[in-house]
Amino acid sequence: MDQVSLLIILTAALVTPLVMAKFKLTVLPTAVVEILVGILLGPSILNVVHSNNTLSLLSNTGVIFLMFLSGMEIDFSLFGRRKRPQTPLAAKVAGSAPRYSPVFLAVTSYAVIIVCALLLGFICQWTGLFKDPWLAAIIFMTISLGIVIATLKEKELLSKPFGQTVLLIAALGEIVPLFSLTIYASVFGNSSKSLWLLLLVFLAAGVLFRRFKPFFTFFESINKSTTQLDIRLAFFLIFSMVVIAESVGAEGILGAFVAGIVMKLLQPQEDTRVRLDGIGYGFFIPIFFMMSGAELNLRTLLADPATLLLIPAFFAAYLLAKVGVYFVLRLRFKRSNAFAGTAITATTITMVLAVLQVAKTMKVVTPQQSGAFLLAAILTCVLGPLLFNTGYSAEAEDLKKSTVHFIGTNLLTVPVAQQLADSWYDITMYTDKAANYKTYNSEVNVELLDSLEVADAEQKDAFDADIVVLGHFNATKNFELAKAAKAYGVNRVIARFEDRNILDEREDELIDLGIEVYNTPNVNIAMLRSLIETPTTLRLLTSSTSAVYEVALRNRRYTDQAIHSLDFVGDVTISQIFRGGHFVRPTGATTLKFNDRIIFTSTPEKAREIRRELGILN
Repeated sequence: MDQVSLLIILTAALVTPLVMAKFKLTVLPTAVVEILVGILLGPSILNVVHSNNTLSLLSNTGVIFLMFLSGMEIDFSLFGRRKRPQTPLAAKVAGSAPRYSPVFLAVTSYAVIIVCALLLGFICQWTGLFKDPWLAAIIFMTISLGIVIATLKEKELLSKPFGQTVLLIAALGEIVPLFSLTIYASVFGNSSKSLWLLLLVFLAAGVLFRRFKPFFTFFESINKSTTQLDIRLAFFLIFSMVVIAESVGAEGILGAFVAGIVMKLLQPQEDTRVRLDGIGYGFFIPIFFMMSGAELNLRTLLADPATLLLIPAFFAAYLLAKVGVYFVLRLRFKRSNAFAGTAITATTITMVLAVLQVAKTMKVVTPQQSGAFLLAAILTCVLGPLLFNTGYSAEAEDLKKSTVHFIGTNLLTVPVAQQLADSWYDITMYTDKAANYKTYNSEVNVELLDSLEVADAEQKDAFDADIVVLGHFNATKNFELAKAAKAYGVNRVIARFEDRNILDEREDELIDLGIEVYNTPNVNIAMLRSLIETPTTLRLLTSSTSAVYEVALRNRRYTDQAIHSLDFVGDVTISQIFRGGHFVRPTGATTLKFNDRIIFTSTPEKAREIRRELGILN
């Protein structure tokens, strides 16, 4: 019978995402659907799945693995203080930056959530809804980091200030309740071990981090498909930290969460993260979610009038605990987005399940109360993403184009500037020649410089750009301006050098500074060679309907996908992939990796759309 229940659960885990994809059920997170499927299969409706030792073991492993992966989601660099500007351009950008940073907004928002959760916890005690205000407060302050991340990824917001703010609030919504739960269990639980022993968990984490810090710098040279050393390390970290945590009287989920943080700080490769996600979300975690639903008996719960009162009361408490987030987000973001951010932070399920599991062990929650907490949490996961998706719209700061400044107006630079102006670029050209200013000002945005001296260029804000192109014929001036632009803090500087003698003398210095160099003879030679080796090159480069483009793959939605499975594969031809310092000649089965530089041909309209899609950090 044990095997039959397991087979049914595994079959449901396979069929559920297929059905969701078939009927395009994107409103509900997968985790919520899996809990609902568990309710369907359990005693509430069909009664074909029953809890047993095997499923309990796999379910417990699932929650441990879920907390481990949640720990790996935390990006602690976001909590760091703003670095002091090191360059004049960085100082200008910092000076024009919004007053409130994502870190300030997130910390303030979560402080408000804590206060509201505590008030609601004591209100529950005062009204008799739930006798333990501290446990209620911990549950009300939880936020589902996994659902928030999935929703932000869907909207491609993780690299935006709004997305970073909401992500930090959600991260705090898992970190703070988890540590609060550990302290709660130590103070009110049956364990006689001292609270200070919890420090041993973090001491062990520090030792493991220092011991394995150099691991990923050499394991590639000894790793084989039959060893999978990085995955073995992950499981070693998980169960080492779980055993240590439980040995000192803490909860195993705390150890798993800290193990995830250690793994994240070890900086594994993207492939490692993908395989761990595959193990967790492919096997253990769906069993945990489905068994959470299967262990509910809605017939019994809903037959109790007290439970029917608890569900809407707890649902309202989940929402009210997050209401204050709206007013904090309004300090920087518009009304609709502040509302959307508040709605998505109200979603909670993962930590609620973990807290309830501990509460059941401590016997401080009844089955009716546990079921009410869980059902109310499911309702937040239905409402939150729905309100977010309908309420969010792009902030003005997210629509800013890349700024490109050309110094030098001539027959080489002006056509390039005109073509880029039609794309996702804000173009300004600078010239010291009044005749050129009069000639080209009507065709493209041109500013007149008094001279090509560095001081004049800075005074006219010529270096206030993401990319500066030095296209003047005077190689000496280009050299001086390129160095000045780099020192000013420009991210990319492209300089033209037609005088080969000057370039030979100074090329090493330019490369060391990170300045990109080109000259017409070299370009012509490379073009002629390409024409001989690949006769269609010139047609591709000069075609008005198709051209060559390059993009760095930053959107994790497309990592580890085969080229033939891309949605837009019919609109592009990928000719080369630059990966790890080497070119890869792609086929349809070639799998894309994070930070691949993809060289492809497409129409200008499609290329703009595809470059934005692939290049978004997500």
